[in-house]
Amino acid sequence: MNILFLFPLIPLLMMLGLWISRSTRQIHAVMVAGSSLLLLLAVVLVFRFLALREAGETAAMLFTASYMWYAPLNIHFAVGVDGISVAMLLLSAIIVFTGTFASWQLKNDVKEYFLWFSLLSVGVFGFFISVDLFTMFLFYEVALIPMYLLIGVWGSGRKEYSAMKLTLMLMGGSAFLLIGILGIYFGSGAQTMNLLEIAALHNIPLAEQRIWFPLVFIGFGVLGALFPFHTWSPDGHASAPTAVSMLHAGVLMKLGGYGCFRVAMFLLPDAAHELSWIFIVLTTISVVYGAFSACVQTDLKYINAYSSVSHCGLVLFALLMMNETAATGAVLQMLSHGLMTALFFALIGMIYGRTHTRDIRQLSGLMKIMPFLAVGYVIAGLANLGLPGLSGFVAEMTIFNGAFMHADTFHRVVTIIACTSIVITAVYILRVVGRILYGTCTNPEHLKLSDASWDERFSVICLIVAVAGMGLAPFWVSDLVRGGVGTVITQLMN
Repeated sequence: MNILFLFPLIPLLMMLGLWISRSTRQIHAVMVAGSSLLLLLAVVLVFRFLALREAGETAAMLFTASYMWYAPLNIHFAVGVDGISVAMLLLSAIIVFTGTFASWQLKNDVKEYFLWFSLLSVGVFGFFISVDLFTMFLFYEVALIPMYLLIGVWGSGRKEYSAMKLTLMLMGGSAFLLIGILGIYFGSGAQTMNLLEIAALHNIPLAEQRIWFPLVFIGFGVLGALFPFHTWSPDGHASAPTAVSMLHAGVLMKLGGYGCFRVAMFLLPDAAHELSWIFIVLTTISVVYGAFSACVQTDLKYINAYSSVSHCGLVLFALLMMNETAATGAVLQMLSHGLMTALFFALIGMIYGRTHTRDIRQLSGLMKIMPFLAVGYVIAGLANLGLPGLSGFVAEMTIFNGAFMHADTFHRVVTIIACTSIVITAVYILRVVGRILYGTCTNPEHLKLSDASWDERFSVICLIVAVAGMGLAPFWVSDLVRGGVGTVITQLMN
């Protein structure tokens, strides 16, 4: 069996195991076994992929396979991966694994929660291995649908409102996306929906590309928190349970950037060149607006949610620069943001579970009360503001270096504006760290609180190791994704 088929298959088997489980112990056993197997499989895939590249394998996609699904429209269940896909699969496996332990203390409807969580994982893994447009869209929808129930049932605060807002906006983006995909298929005159075959034809008229490119880019961009379609993100993150926030911000939002690069820009390169300036302006607004908005929030989850708007805007900003350095930085930023925002949401959930508040005005002196969680929060904050040695620095430096390679005034100006987000990020991160972790605890009830439990410590340590590992040894990641980035950039240049 092709190793790629195992990625969506294992979560499906996890769902079967969860369905027949009769106790919380059995449910936990199924989730730990399944998520551990996914992580092991992702690591094996990384090594096998790198080995094939070192052996001289130059195909754009490796581990390819294709089976007919629906002959009248030439829809295939077609899979394959390049370096970008492999990196996203590894990120997804890490987040699912750590999210399992972050949900260990869940008490209500545990089986149902993990069933929907596993279905969400099916969609995420299936999306990243797909090279057929329709199959990719199918898994994209599978990944979105469980979010409504996971937030609406197990969330907090205005959970019903947040779940409905998220669902309506993302489904609106999906409608744009479906129209764009059908336009690409019929406009190309292809005999298949395979991405590589459509790209090889390169015969979609420019007039049609001008129509389909904005639809596809916005369709995926909604999930990537593209301004002004980002408003679902802060509410959704604030109301979601901890592990869902981790998976949502850590992985699901990456589907947006990945889709914009893999589909919109790769298949519609002429329109990408012609219309990129519009989306560069919007992404620049996302980067700066998200950072400024985080500064004025008082809810820990809203602070991190608006920070995600800024960092995901930086991903799209870098992709639109259309050179290999900036695009490599965009992939590094997807990985970095996925890891550090998952760490942030995990820690926020653990702090909220003890203090029952996320309001920074009601929190202080936590460093003495729960030192492990506090130190973890400091590390996550330092990664977010781009401290050298952690993942954020590597990604942001690569992005801004690539963006500044453009010699024209427009690109240089927007790059300088986007760079200001680094300063703004430092302001809100250091403000929050100083306010909630240091000083004297003003709430006597908080003095009785405990530090992290073993399952929480394990989840946090895994994420910290990943963030630090990427920051200290980034070259293997850039080497991994270089081929995939080069394929798309070559298509754009030609």
